[in-house]
Amino acid sequence: MPMYEYYCQECSTRFEQLRPLSAADTVAVCPTCQHPRVQRVISLVAAFARSSASFAPTMGDAPALSMGSCCSGGGCSCSR
Repeated sequence: MPMYEYYCQECSTRFEQLRPLSAADTVAVCPTCQHPRVQRVISLVAAFARSSASFAPTMGDAPALSMGSCCSGGGCSCSR
């Protein structure tokens, strides 16, 4: 189930809700002011872990991504 981020223009509250994909476009209510219409915003998610061997950020056991890398699996059609 994905986590969606919302913004309430009435009280300037930013909040997250865990919702099924089937409810992605249904109305969300602000938990602070109970305003019935809030705006879904794009969330930026980054997950980093520090290895015990160094202080370089890594993504689990995967090597750190270098600048200029594109789609590590190579299965997409992006240009480098």
